[in-house]
Amino acid sequence: MSDTPGPSEEVDLHARDPEWFREHVQSFQFWFEAVEGYLGGLDHGRPPEIPEAPLSGIERARLVTALCNYCVGETAALEGAGGLIRIAPNRETKIFLSTQTVDEGRHLEVLIHRLRELGVEDPEAEIRARAAPALLAFKDRLLDLVARGDWEAALFAQNVILESMEFAVFQNHARTADPRTHEVLMRIVKDERRHIGFGENELGRRLRAEPSLRTRLHPVRQELDRLVIAAFDEGGAGSGASPREREEITRAYLHAVKRLGFE
Repeated sequence: MSDTPGPSEEVDLHARDPEWFREHVQSFQFWFEAVEGYLGGLDHGRPPEIPEAPLSGIERARLVTALCNYCVGETAALEGAGGLIRIAPNRETKIFLSTQTVDEGRHLEVLIHRLRELGVEDPEAEIRARAAPALLAFKDRLLDLVARGDWEAALFAQNVILESMEFAVFQNHARTADPRTHEVLMRIVKDERRHIGFGENELGRRLRAEPSLRTRLHPVRQELDRLVIAAFDEGGAGSGASPREREEITRAYLHAVKRLGFE
């Protein structure tokens, strides 16, 4: 029996040997098995038998605001991952990013479906009305880095900053979410682990080979940190998160980015 964990198992991808990661996690085979493990027998990201929990008017409005902002983040991730394929330096990274692009499209689909379950008739209009300005600014900056063809900066923004932001927010929200939303968020988090792991693996190797890259990426991190923290404040306030909860999310995000040695 192999001692290599399968993709559907709970495993800290950050702790895996970097070469093991490159060989296994960047493959379509791993992705196919992961999707089956995460989505088998589900209806739009959750078991179909989970009932809709009763929500007050305020609770529903806050949840809709949160989901609208999640849709902005997932749209940024979808467009960013798709754009990165063009500038990726080799075939294995292009293959990985093609699987990530599909992941992000699936995330966006299940979040929009959740909005419709909550009675939102026009999700696109609702997203435009409720999106946090700082999150929209982050999306624009990410896509600008991709359009410029700056592989390291764009990958840092996409697979470290954005994915760490979503990972922190979704995990925090899932702790208190209604059962349907909890299931959707925790299954999205499973994908985010793989996406962050890819970003850390790819950038970690480049930083070891070219330490000056950290200096070049530092201002990018400072600029995006301000937008991320502003998005936490704007989106969190709109979705009913307390100041303490927003501080916890910020700490979790900063800890995730710190893995690469960015203080």
